[in-house]
This record gives sequence, C-alpha cells and structure tokens, in this order.
Amino acid sequence: MSTDALTAEDLEFLRRPLHGFLTVAAGPVPPQPRPVWFEAAPDGTLQLFTEPDALKVRRLGRDPRASIVVAAPVGERERWVSVAGRTTLEPGGAHDLARRLAARYWDLEDPARAADLAGILAVDQLRLVIHPESVRRYTY
Repeated sequence: MSTDALTAEDLEFLRRPLHGFLTVAAGPVPPQPRPVWFEAAPDGTLQLFTEPDALKVRRLGRDPRASIVVAAPVGERERWVSVAGRTTLEPGGAHDLARRLAARYWDLEDPARAADLAGILAVDQLRLVIHPESVRRYTY
C-alpha cells in the first residue's frame, strides 16, 4: 500500500525505539543505507540529527531526496514502513532532538551513555527533516 502521508498506525509504530535505515540520493550505486535514530514529529515529518560536515549533508546539498525504512524486530510479526521525500537541513533544534533520542534509545543513567550524549552535544548538529512524499508499508 502506498500513500503520501503517514497514518495513525504508522506514527504509532514509528514512535517506538526502532532503528531506521536512511538512504540519500546522489549516493553510491547501489545505495548504501545507514542505520539511524529518528523521531516521527507531530507534523508528520521524520527528523534526525547529524553533524554539518557529514557526507550525507553534502549529498543532500546536491539532491535533497532521501528515504528511510523502519522494520519490526525479530520475534514480532513482519512489518515495515518506508518514507521517501525531500529533506531540509535545519540549524535549530538538533541538540534537543539528540537529547530526546538518546533518552529513547539509551539508558542515560549509564555513565558511559551519558558521556556519549555529552560528546554529541559538544559539537554542532543539524536537524535533518524528511518531508514525506511517498509512504509505503507492509504488514504480514
């Protein structure tokens, strides 16, 4: 099934602490997805954070299209959601996003993880926003 917007069921699924696999346009052929943390925002976009000098930022500067695929973990019924669309790179909000995502994916009571987060927050970050143009999903 394909639509141009995320459904309530998609958003419920995407709000879980799952890894997404991000692919950007203008990348190598064949594409080489990378695992990423992400957040499904209330406005229906998907947001990530990244360092300004990351290769994906340079590639998105040439071609702003990207996609992300999120799948249910082993042990659950098969399910995935794929979102593709244009991206924007936003200078504000990246550190707040990083804090929220770190709390979602890590136990920040662990001193090592708290130190990892401090390292992320010590450097400039951009907020990468995917604006869905195509949403595909599968549930078995």
